This record gives sequence, structure tokens and C-alpha cells, in this order.
Amino acid sequence: MSDGLLMHSLAWVAGSDAPERNVLNIGYMPLSDCASVVVAATQGFAQPYGLTLNLKRQASWAGINDKLISGELDAAHSLYGMIYAIQLGISGAAATDMAVLMGLNQNGQSINLSQPLKEAGVTSASALQQRAHQSGTKLTFAQTFPTGTHAMWLYYWLASQGIHPLQDVNSVVVPPPQMLAHLEAGRIDGFCVGEPWCANAVEHGQGFTLTTSQAIWPDHPEKVLSCTREFVEQNPNTARALVMSVLEASRFIEESHENRRSTAQLLSSSEYLDAPLSSVEPRLLGEYSDGLGNQWHDANALRFHNNGAANFPYLSDGMWFLTQFRRWGLLRQDPDYLAVTCQVQQTELYSAAATALDIPVPNATMRTSRLLDGSVWDGTDPAGYARSFNLHALNDH
Repeated sequence: MSDGLLMHSLAWVAGSDAPERNVLNIGYMPLSDCASVVVAATQGFAQPYGLTLNLKRQASWAGINDKLISGELDAAHSLYGMIYAIQLGISGAAATDMAVLMGLNQNGQSINLSQPLKEAGVTSASALQQRAHQSGTKLTFAQTFPTGTHAMWLYYWLASQGIHPLQDVNSVVVPPPQMLAHLEAGRIDGFCVGEPWCANAVEHGQGFTLTTSQAIWPDHPEKVLSCTREFVEQNPNTARALVMSVLEASRFIEESHENRRSTAQLLSSSEYLDAPLSSVEPRLLGEYSDGLGNQWHDANALRFHNNGAANFPYLSDGMWFLTQFRRWGLLRQDPDYLAVTCQVQQTELYSAAATALDIPVPNATMRTSRLLDGSVWDGTDPAGYARSFNLHALNDH
């Protein structure tokens, strides 16, 4: 951190904007995309804002879900869809008003298939479609939380290939670090999860990466920094200080190739991901090897900052997950898409934090994206979008 920025942030802490709370418990899952939270907490980015961030590694997304609601965690590295499920009361707990403070990353998840499928020649989307429609035992795929991003990427991708995710295959929930053990034991035939667990499976000779989440939706929203709305309302300065410290960490990670490498080294330690550096670093740097002999540098690899574009909590990003909840029957009726996302997405708080750090803030709260099946998502007609797909689980289509 430069001396000028340090003086600025210390002056900011000393004034009326001082944080209401100085010590925060921050939850995270052992995944490469927790990087900016770990870097903020451990590399001196929080202290200038008067904060001490106590990192709390969790064993499952269900644990983060419950501890955010109970207040045991003040904020957390979270699945986008999980926060909206809590907001709407479909996460297994009573509805609780939630807040998405900022995006933590875009891209960087994958869908892997097992070694037995690889040996059987099921190494392409068309071969998988053929296998899924054969009579006999259904394939079982794992994702990480019923309303999480991985469930939605898995369902979206399978449906785009003509495989109904709720009818043609079975879907089970497995915490990210346990994917490899389930794969090795033959309990699952494939999974969708964040890194380094896809690379780790390939490295162990347990199957291959069939596709990436960025191939489904380039620069898609992924993890977010979240808390309850009550936390933001009671501690607005603390929430803004937290966003500023994580934003600075996000920017730092992407300032140089060397910073990304040192981040990979930090993450791989037993304290955080507890995974080999060889499983963490390549895909963090955008270098992919899929286990089928293909290697490439991915133009849309894991992004933590992207000049702020990866961090702004676009309303349309939150709304997209609601459309998929509706599509797959997780919501029985259309919610008020815009009203719900305006409550959850903390665009004003984020914009204040980003502006103070000279990080560009988009002019619009919606963005336009084209997904792999050609569908265009821009947030203008969410109810129509949810109904626009051939494969769905809508009760009133």
C-alpha cells in the first residue's frame, strides 16, 4: 500500500467514518476464489481501515449459510445463489434479509467427469448426452449447495446439451474439498465445483475437465462478499471499510503475475486450501490442462478485480439466479425480481467504497451477457427469460 493511500485510510478511520466494529469474523470455504478475502485479512489491507479480520474456514456451504443467519459469522465468502435463497426463505431456514456487499470474482469453476466415463469414451458433450439418455442406471452429479452457483452452472450446461438436470441424471450435494473422495469411491460420475478441486482431480488421474463455467457464461458472477442486512444497517462504516479492504486486496492480486503467484502460494498452505501448489497455481494463472491432453491459456480465467468489473454488484447478476430458481421449480411463483435484488445488492455502499479508491464504477446497474446457448441476459424481462427455455421444471409453463 502506498504512503499516500495509507495516510488517506488512516485519516478516514480517525474521523466520523470510523468503523463501529473493529474485529470481524469472516467465513470462507477452501477454494481459490476466497483469495481476496484471505489476502485482505493477512497481508495488511484491513488494518489501515481499523479492522482485524478473523478468518474462519468452514467445512460446507451449509455451515456458512447457518452461521451468517445466526451472527456467528459477521460476513463471508459466499455463493451468490445461497444469499438469495436465504433472502427468499428457500435455503432451509427462515427468510432473513441479506446483503451482497461486492462481487469477489468472476469465472473459474469447472465441470469434471470421472475416470470410468473417460475410459468408456464419454469425453464430449454429445457422448454424455447419449449416455444420459440410455436406459439403466442414471448418472449422478455433485454440486455444492442446492441453490448455489455450481448447481446453476451444472443445470444450465446440462440443459443446453439436451440433458434434463432434474430428470435425466441425479444430483447430490457434496462440500467442495470432498469431491475427489466421492469421485474415487465411485459415488458420483461427475461434479461442478470451484478450483482447485477440479485441477486436483485431474492431477490425481481421476477423470477430466469437460467444460468450464466461463465457457457457459464468459465473465459470469461467482462468489460474493455477503452479510445480513441488519449488519450493514447497524455498522455502515464497518461494512464500507470491509469492502474497501477487500477491494484493495482484489486489485493487488491482479497488479502483476508475481502477485497472483504469491497469492497461489499463500492459498495452498494447510491453513487455507490445504492443497498442492501444483493444483492451485496453474488455473489461478489461467493455465488449463483438462486431463484429455488439451492445454490452453484461458482468456476468461478467474478474475478477482478486472478494474472493478468483477466487484460491482450488478442488479442483473442477482436477478439471473432468481430466474434460474424459477426455471428449476425452486420458486413456485415469479418473485418481484427487481425489488428483491434492489434490497440485496448494496450498490450505493459499494460505489462509495470504490470511488474512494479511484476504482471505476459502472454507469448502469444492469449488464448484457450472451450465454453458450445463444440466450441473451440483460435483466429487462426476468419472468419471460425464466420461461424462455425448452428444458425447465416450471409448473405453469
